[in-house]
Amino acid sequence: MRLPDDTDRAPEVNLVPMIDVIFGVLTFFIMSTLFLTRSEGLPVNLPKASTARQQQVPAKVTVSITKEGSVSLNRQPTTIEALEGEVRTFIGNKPEAVVIINADEGVNHGQVVTVMDKVRRVPGAKLAIATQKPK
Repeated sequence: MRLPDDTDRAPEVNLVPMIDVIFGVLTFFIMSTLFLTRSEGLPVNLPKASTARQQQVPAKVTVSITKEGSVSLNRQPTTIEALEGEVRTFIGNKPEAVVIINADEGVNHGQVVTVMDKVRRVPGAKLAIATQKPK
């Protein structure tokens, strides 16, 4: 009596489990990227009004620091000590304002951090640092 022999069959690779794993990983990445977007509010249909205004653009304030260390607010010379009060006055009661820091690449890091600290004390001010693309 002879037992069945599997040695006569050619070896084969079953691709179905591998495809299932790939689709599972793909599904994971798609679902995880959907949660990366941050929604600030609920999606609603806003009512129409003929007197409606465009959304206000946040105020832009520019703080420049030269290589020598002099500070200016919107091209007007100032000091680091007076910067917080002047930014607060310029912003006023606007809900949000973007404060752009233009610092020369040769400026001391500590001075830039001091300017950032002064600006952060102003409520509603958001910081941005100006850069340029390398050539």
